[in-house]
Amino acid sequence: MTFKEALTTLPQYILPHHPLSRLMGLLTHSKNKIWKNFFIKQIIRHYHVNMDEALEANISNYACFNDFFTRKLKPQVRPIVSEPDAIACPADGAISQCGKINDLDILQAKGKRYTVNELLGGDTYRTELFKDGDFATIYLSPKDYHRLHMPIDGTLKQMIHIPGRLFSVNNATANSVPRLFARNERVVTLFDTEAGPMALILVGAIFVASIETIWHGVVTPPTSSTIRTWKYENNPPVLQRGEEMGRFNMGSTIIILFAKDKINWSDNLAPGKPIKLGQLIGQITSKPVLKTFLV
Repeated sequence: MTFKEALTTLPQYILPHHPLSRLMGLLTHSKNKIWKNFFIKQIIRHYHVNMDEALEANISNYACFNDFFTRKLKPQVRPIVSEPDAIACPADGAISQCGKINDLDILQAKGKRYTVNELLGGDTYRTELFKDGDFATIYLSPKDYHRLHMPIDGTLKQMIHIPGRLFSVNNATANSVPRLFARNERVVTLFDTEAGPMALILVGAIFVASIETIWHGVVTPPTSSTIRTWKYENNPPVLQRGEEMGRFNMGSTIIILFAKDKINWSDNLAPGKPIKLGQLIGQITSKPVLKTFLV
């Protein structure tokens, strides 16, 4: 941990994460025109947000800041890769880490790792599905498009809300806070796919007012003291590659998990590399005979 990272990170251990995030939620949903327009203009200016891509470019037409933050994009601005067996990037952002799961260990940053078991809430069966598999961690900054989309076709089997802290998830914090993504509040979604089981983990962060999915709506808040699980056994949602699956109301991180020897990530993926929704990030290399993997 550098001195600068320490200054950024250490105060977060004592901050009241959830009350601050709830307050931010109230502010970002305020319909006060003077406040919300000022806030939007500052974000656009500071982060160089490209409003030419937005379906609605006039900031006065957003009812609140959160509507701007989760803005839709113009059709075809983010074309979804169409090649057979291609894996599409699920979000705008930057690669934090990407590669192989070492037994059950996932690389967070240099010298720091956490386990699949911790990330998925301690369930042994879910954990074993991804032993020696592949992972990718994508960080979304405030300038990015904050709706999340499917990397490949999938049938939803489970959703798990895991309570936790709300540390920042930027590079400084990822380099400094042990087991960061396994400590923060998160929503785990588990899909059956052509490549076997796939997990999309939506990780919360400080000032992330809420996480929602298209089939459930807002999952958090409220937060809880215990893990909540939903199983979709009858008429489960079926989502196609590129289809919207959820969103962050304020920015954060999405983690993708695949089972062992089912996919290969693209060679050009590297920590810090900017990526866009829909671009090619990998390829399915093996399709299991069985079609159902999750119970």
